[in-house]
Amino acid sequence: MTDTAGTSEKATIYRLVTPDHVCPYGLKSLDLLERNGLAVEDHHLTSEAEATALRERLDVETTPQTFIDGELVGTLEDLRRHFGKKVRDPDATTYRPVLVLFAIMFVMALGAAYVAEDRWISIRTGEWFVAFTMCGLAYLKLRDVESFSTMFLNYDVLARRWVPYAYLYPYGEALAGLLMIPAILVWISAPIALAIGSIGAFSVVKAVFVEQRELKCACVGGDSNVPLGFVSLSENLAMIAMGLWMGARHLL
Repeated sequence: MTDTAGTSEKATIYRLVTPDHVCPYGLKSLDLLERNGLAVEDHHLTSEAEATALRERLDVETTPQTFIDGELVGTLEDLRRHFGKKVRDPDATTYRPVLVLFAIMFVMALGAAYVAEDRWISIRTGEWFVAFTMCGLAYLKLRDVESFSTMFLNYDVLARRWVPYAYLYPYGEALAGLLMIPAILVWISAPIALAIGSIGAFSVVKAVFVEQRELKCACVGGDSNVPLGFVSLSENLAMIAMGLWMGARHLL
């Protein structure tokens, strides 16, 4: 048990700490309490039996559990609410995953262009940004192809007619992106990007803007909470543009 003095408000936390497992939510709760200046009594539950006994005594479902000035606040989420902090809704839609991916890939493209051409912004910066992004998005899909394909089948017009396409799509996106980075075998990469981008764009427009369906986008994988619409359409339009650009630049 640890005790941190120096504040009038006191907290007591009960968290699971065993030789095999230290509860991460307990660590986050302890850190949150200390960062808010509370004097903390840190009680370790050293076995699952102790944790079960505490849950039964408090009539709660999980640990850690925190008291502040003798009043039960509850779990980490309850503690965050107590301090006026945001609590993430796991079912809420968000653009964060894809925006973070875009930002990282853009910085990577800038760095690659600087190394290759001694300048940050060039035609290759744009090419690499799209190609890197295609590879990144393909990776997110390939983490769990089964989940991706299930979500993809909700709206893609070709996949709904020929289910294997839902499994082939991320491999095609990855292959096109990888070939476009060094600009080799453009006769393979450009048609693939153009084809899957065109089908994808048509599917998104049909589902979102014509049928006005509210769906989640499979663009960042099957566990995505990104809403289908602007992001997926942008991905597909970028692939169309890249297919046309690379084809015109290297094949004509």
